[in-house]
Amino acid sequence: MLPKRIDSEVKSGRTGGSAQAGDDDRRLGGPDRRQIGAAGIRSVRIAAVGDIHCGVEDAGSYRDVFAHVNPDADVLVLTGDLTRHGLAAEMRVVVGELQDVKVPVVAVLGNHDYEAGEQEVLAEILRARGVHVLQGDTFVLNEHVGFAGVKGFMGGFGRGTLTAFGEPETKAFVASALDEVRKLETALRELATPVRVVVLHYAPIAGTVIGEPEVIFPFLGTDRLAEPLDRFQASVVFHGHAHSGSFRGETPGGVPVFNVALPILRRENADRSYYLHDITLEPASLSAR
Repeated sequence: MLPKRIDSEVKSGRTGGSAQAGDDDRRLGGPDRRQIGAAGIRSVRIAAVGDIHCGVEDAGSYRDVFAHVNPDADVLVLTGDLTRHGLAAEMRVVVGELQDVKVPVVAVLGNHDYEAGEQEVLAEILRARGVHVLQGDTFVLNEHVGFAGVKGFMGGFGRGTLTAFGEPETKAFVASALDEVRKLETALRELATPVRVVVLHYAPIAGTVIGEPEVIFPFLGTDRLAEPLDRFQASVVFHGHAHSGSFRGETPGGVPVFNVALPILRRENADRSYYLHDITLEPASLSAR
C-alpha cells in the first residue's frame, strides 16, 4: 500500500491561499526535501494523519507507508488515536511502524490513547523513540516553523457549547475543556516562530465535523479552542477524531483547519495514507535567517 496525497499551500505567518502542487511533485515520494533544505529553506512540507488505531495485530501494516514520508516531507504530524485501546503494547506497535521514519515526528494523544489510563506511559514510549509529544508543549522545527499541540476536548460549538452550570460533574467536564484551551494558549504564547502550526486531536471548529450525526457534535470537539488559534494567529491546524467529518474548514479568523483522520483521507482514495501540506516561507521570514 503506497501513499497518495492531497496538496495545499499556506504562506508564512497568517493564513495564506491554497494551491495545487506542480505535476513534478505529484509523483510518489515527491522531491527530496533534504536537498531543497540544503540549498536554502524556501518551504516546509508537512505529512499529517491521525486515527490509525493500531492494535497489536497491526504490526507491519504501516511501516512501508511511513517510510515513504522520508522523501515526501520535512516533518510527520500524528493527530492522536494512534492506538485502539490505549495499551502500551499497542503503542509499541506504533513505534515499530515508525522505525524507518528519519524526519522529525510530532504527535498528540487522542481519546483512544487515554482509554486504559496509561496515557503517560504511552507518551513516554513515543518520546523514547524520539517523537515530540505535545501536551501543551512546543516543538521548533527551524527558525521559521514551530508547532504547538494539545489533545483538546469536547464541549460543542456555537450556541450549543456546554457551559459550567449545574451539577459538579458538568462543571468538571467544562473545566477539562478549559484546561486544554489554557494549555494551547500557553504553548502559542511561547512559540516565537513566524509560522505556527497547531496539532490537536479534537476539532476546534464545527466545519470539520460536518458529515457526522449532529447529535454527537458536542463529543467531537469545541470551538473554545478556536479563540486562541485566531488570537495568536496560527498558520494552520491539523486534527482528527471525526471519522465521518469534513476535510477542510476554517476558524472565524480565517485560519485553515484540516481534519486528517485516516478514514477521511481514505474516503475518496483507499490508498491515501497521509495528507501533504506545503508551507511557503515569505521573504520576511527568510530574511531572519
